[in-house]
Amino acid sequence: MKMYKHLYKRFLEHNQGTLNFAAHSHHYWPDATRDAMLQYWDDTAKMVGDKWDHVFGTVVPDAQKYVAQYLDLPHPEQIVFGPSTHEYVCRVLSCFPPGKPVRLLTTDSEFYSFRRQMQRLAEDNTVEPTIVPIEPIDTFEARFKETLAGGQFDMIYLSHAFFNSGYVIQDLDAILSKVRFEDTQVMIDAYHSFCALPVSYRKYGDRMFVTSGGYKYAQGGEGACFLSVPKDTWLRPANTGWFSAFGALESGQTGDVKYGAGGQRFAGATFDPTGTYRFNAAMRALADEGIGIAEVHKHVQDLQFRFLARLSSLEHDHLCRSNLLYDKTRKFHGHFLTFELESAEVTAQLAAQLKGLGIEIDYRANRMRFGFGLYQDLADVDAMFDRIEAA
Repeated sequence: MKMYKHLYKRFLEHNQGTLNFAAHSHHYWPDATRDAMLQYWDDTAKMVGDKWDHVFGTVVPDAQKYVAQYLDLPHPEQIVFGPSTHEYVCRVLSCFPPGKPVRLLTTDSEFYSFRRQMQRLAEDNTVEPTIVPIEPIDTFEARFKETLAGGQFDMIYLSHAFFNSGYVIQDLDAILSKVRFEDTQVMIDAYHSFCALPVSYRKYGDRMFVTSGGYKYAQGGEGACFLSVPKDTWLRPANTGWFSAFGALESGQTGDVKYGAGGQRFAGATFDPTGTYRFNAAMRALADEGIGIAEVHKHVQDLQFRFLARLSSLEHDHLCRSNLLYDKTRKFHGHFLTFELESAEVTAQLAAQLKGLGIEIDYRANRMRFGFGLYQDLADVDAMFDRIEAA
């Protein structure tokens, strides 16, 4: 296995003795991201207000290029950056005319911020959700396609990889091909596939929104989220900020409020570019090492296979193969493994025990997640199991 720990010296030095298996949630940042934060300060000191020319002329185009590369999106200029994916969910929802609820198709396993927003809007009859349960997982995609084909929806919101299990949609093309109406807006939450899984959105890049960010596998931290906007869309988000007016075009637009070209029409207002600087630095660090998405995925899979091998011989009441979610679907799985335990209380207790052993994981209710990243090697996996066995 090739080693990449030299990229993460600062995080590793500050966390000596800790085995961080929460890479899907709190991935260590490469050292280059610290230099990027200082570079942003220096750029601001030198350019002051003119820094925005540099941000939009160099920093953002570089970030657009990296996102388009990792997701195989056809039009980098259609990618817009902001502080959170939640901002973009609200902005897309604001495109629908008021007065009748937005007919929304989604699942019961979307991330908390989306689920909370959807439920709150449903209280006011702003959204009319149709929610397809993930379980049983063996029939989920067939049931989702059947529901999609049998109804007329204004918007579809779907994760490519689910945050609470690691399950990855096996045939996204088959689902998207069931979208019958041109005015149905499709939004893919790619947070747990971006910079983790080899994917291609090229076929539907002109048809759907894709949102994700730099906090997890992209290793750049907070504040560098993005939205890929379908090319040639003339949607006019009511939730809009003054950055949306940059380069506004007169031709083909109606109404008094004008919008810029490309993805810029979904921009918000003044934001902190530090996250975008860090994101670019993390992407450059990987590129300089010759690390592409295939290398990242292979590294993580090797770690997961070692984890599963050690798990098979571990005698533990809770960390066992029978509690591992979707153990037979390894081909379609993200960069973390999830155990479903008997209760949230048991899960919290076990997480506290592991933390006492210097093992960082995270959990959601009764599901415990073990994540893997480039800053780990096989010895880290073995060390974790050695600590558990010795406890």
